[in-house]
Amino acid sequence: MSEWRRGEYLITTDPARVDVVVVHGFLAASYWAKDIPLEIFRRSIEHSLNFSVYHGETQVGFARVITDYATFGYLGDVFVLETHRGRGLSKWLMERVVAHPDLQGFRRWVLLTRDAHGLYQQFGFKAIAAPERYMERRVPEVYRRGGG
Repeated sequence: MSEWRRGEYLITTDPARVDVVVVHGFLAASYWAKDIPLEIFRRSIEHSLNFSVYHGETQVGFARVITDYATFGYLGDVFVLETHRGRGLSKWLMERVVAHPDLQGFRRWVLLTRDAHGLYQQFGFKAIAAPERYMERRVPEVYRRGGG
């Protein structure tokens, strides 16, 4: 477990500190995880390296990395609550994620974003070099159909 402090804020990777109600509430309303069932969300954080951003005792941000801890990391579910935006928290969160000692030496990192390209480019993310090599099996309505 790692922790970093900056002023009134804390970032921690302690899985016990994830405020399931806050994070699930945000994700279930997001464009990328709309309607995610609580039990599927719980399972997702059990199998990820989670980064929780706290203001005092209140969780205000989150990110998680799905990884084999050797060659590959998928960054997902990154957010800072609107009431805490504009304070550099997303940049600080990304700094902590990409510098985490357990996430070094990867051959590849990937993520998906609709609107935060500028943030991620600051940390070395670029458009996929060879998109013709990538494939996906996508089921966008899985949560609405009761899948999972």
